[in-house]
Amino acid sequence: MRAPLLVQPSLAERAEQPTDPLTRFILPCLVALSALSFAGELPLNTKPAAPAIAPGSVIKSVRTTAYTHTEGDHLEYGARTATGTKLLHGQVRSAAADWSVYPVGTIFQISGDSSLYIVDDYGSALVGTGTIDLYKPTTSSMNQWGTRRVTITILKWGSFAKSLAILKPRAYKASHVRQMVSRLTARAAA
Repeated sequence: MRAPLLVQPSLAERAEQPTDPLTRFILPCLVALSALSFAGELPLNTKPAAPAIAPGSVIKSVRTTAYTHTEGDHLEYGARTATGTKLLHGQVRSAAADWSVYPVGTIFQISGDSSLYIVDDYGSALVGTGTIDLYKPTTSSMNQWGTRRVTITILKWGSFAKSLAILKPRAYKASHVRQMVSRLTARAAA
């Protein structure tokens, strides 16, 4: 008689019974990233520039503001991000930033907040400022946030190469996009 095969629980089965903060918070983020994965892979000969700050690093006194999809300058896009995905507000939330500073796909957490934020949007007022704009689903929650300086922990850096690939075809449309493209191109050449 054969001994029964021992089968390791799948990632999904392990996620059903989270036992530690890493599993409870990081795993949902990774699942969301899979769902939000961007089409196309980087060519093998492309070497995206590494961010100046390693994942797990803490950045203090980051200026944050808030935005919502019903603001006048966002109406034409509806509840969609610059990557074409739905704006997120739940355990994983959308954030807008200058993609030459915080590239698309960057995941961070604000100290004292259990939510995870993913940079999947950008805005003209953010370029060159270092400000991160947090998506809020209502005008009242946007106004309640206001402007705050927070400490963030970078959990995963996004891709400067993907940021450039998304922005480059849009550069003719707006000066703030051209500024990000210029900075990303300079970073790639360095």
